[in-house]
Amino acid sequence: MSDHELVDLYEQGIDEAFDVLLSRNQEHLFAYILRLAQNEEKANDVFQETFMKAIICIRSHQYRTTGKFSAWLMRIAHNLIIDEARSNRNITQLDTEMQRETIYNNINLSQECCEEEMFRMTDIQTLSKMVSRLPLVQQEIIHLRFYEDLSFKEIAQITNVSINTALGRMRYATLNLRKMMVENSLDLAI
Repeated sequence: MSDHELVDLYEQGIDEAFDVLLSRNQEHLFAYILRLAQNEEKANDVFQETFMKAIICIRSHQYRTTGKFSAWLMRIAHNLIIDEARSNRNITQLDTEMQRETIYNNINLSQECCEEEMFRMTDIQTLSKMVSRLPLVQQEIIHLRFYEDLSFKEIAQITNVSINTALGRMRYATLNLRKMMVENSLDLAI
């Protein structure tokens, strides 16, 4: 059964459907939350609150099947993390060690695109440091696009912006990285 079919069953009161949804999405969602929260305890709290909000939304018939269920969950988690950061007046930074181990070792970076070629050909450690200097929204778009392998439509849904804004953030991230590479005299074969 698809996630949307399971949501429909859960909405009708069949609790086992939600158990399947949880088991399908928990590992990927928790990894995403942990990377943003940088703290396992905080990640557990956000993870639980994400599913509580999902349960409430589904049971109150407010869920709309307009995209992937997993992207919808990630958007809820993203919004919770942003809300917490705002309330603490503390901007959450992506963990550069996690980026180094995951984003830049991703096989999907071998596609024939200039930006992706740049990631594949550049020294991983230097690039990771440069990414950590980008604004948070640009770090996030790089993470979602290259590690999570999400489309720009999914990224737009998760971050609650238009597709054009998501594309623009990627463009600015790429331009900023290229500028840093020129400043650091890094040679790219693109």
